[in-house]
Amino acid sequence: MATNTVVEEVLAALEQADTLEGINDAIYALKEHFSVDNMVYHWVDSAGAQYGYGTYRLDWAARYQEQNYLRIDPVVIGCYQRFHPVDWKRLDWSSKAARAFQAEAIKYGVGNQGYTIPIRGPNGQFALFTVNSTCDDETWSRFTEDNRRELILIAHYFNQKALEFEPNKKPEQSQSLSPREIDAMTLLAIGYNRAQVAETLSISEHTLRVYIESARFKLGANNTTHAVARALSRGLIVV
Repeated sequence: MATNTVVEEVLAALEQADTLEGINDAIYALKEHFSVDNMVYHWVDSAGAQYGYGTYRLDWAARYQEQNYLRIDPVVIGCYQRFHPVDWKRLDWSSKAARAFQAEAIKYGVGNQGYTIPIRGPNGQFALFTVNSTCDDETWSRFTEDNRRELILIAHYFNQKALEFEPNKKPEQSQSLSPREIDAMTLLAIGYNRAQVAETLSISEHTLRVYIESARFKLGANNTTHAVARALSRGLIVV
């Protein structure tokens, strides 16, 4: 994937950032570049502690924490069961509490449209990278289609930086992946199922399973989803 110059420059600065201010500068620069209302990285660890950075209003962040909206937020709940990016329209907003939450969020400047990338890391780490904006469905669909791969890359850059700020959670160095393992992990990362990956690589699903298990072992991952997340966050694959 060809990453445009602006994004390349911001990600290069992010790699060099050694303060939270530097990370926040990067997320604000990317928000402006993509012309969205908000861009946010949100970490929830295995103990339920959470932190993040992004462009939400401070009063909304405080309100979210005070009301413990983590327990009813359809984005958090819905993405916890997913690995692949999800448009907010595909989440369950049917409950009264969820609808009230969304209405309040919009009042605080959260866009009516959203796109969230779930990320899983070592030691139970669960993170979300979100962009949201206010527009109609057609405009938002075009935006996510045009920028999906770039946003996935950006999400994992932010997650890698977060791991650097949490030394105890930083993953160990992994063995390098073979070209076929990279191909398999990359196709899984962009949303192909196993049958589609096998067909694309012109191999059997049994052979594919061997590649996936080998990559999982090298990455020290618990399962395929974890392996793909680790490969992305370590820059072993790019989508």
